[in-house]
Amino acid sequence: MGMSVTISVATGQDAEQIFRLQYLCFQSEAALYGNYRIDPLVQSLDSVRAEVASDCVFVARLGDEVVGSVRGALDDDGTAAIGKLCVHPRLQGHGIGARLLRAAESALAEEHGATRFRLSAGHRSEGNLRLYRRVGYETVGTSQGQDGVPMVVLEKPAEAYAATA
Repeated sequence: MGMSVTISVATGQDAEQIFRLQYLCFQSEAALYGNYRIDPLVQSLDSVRAEVASDCVFVARLGDEVVGSVRGALDDDGTAAIGKLCVHPRLQGHGIGARLLRAAESALAEEHGATRFRLSAGHRSEGNLRLYRRVGYETVGTSQGQDGVPMVVLEKPAEAYAATA
């Protein structure tokens, strides 16, 4: 009998696995833009540890292995910034990303009082943009990442997360 993927709050012990998974998952994004200095690939392990300690971080586990993660943090205006959603390449396309996103949205709204969710994706990242639109996000603008990649900025009101859960 196979194991099922579970979603849970990340702990400090997960930081190293999240760090390695993030590096693996964002290789395809780097290739898409011809830029291997994108933010997720140059983030330090200490920075990941700090985010796990301070932000709303969820992981997807298959047994003891972290196979997905997402992070969220609340701004002063009640907007929850969600980022670095990643799922191991061998498990993509099975709804794990959407489950991670729902877990983060739920916690950010119910436990942290978020009134709106905001995330961004590279303008060529069609699969990511499709997922975000499917779960209710709408394009509100564009920006340029610190790494120079043109980004699409998407948002949805926090009350909308229940409708997509």
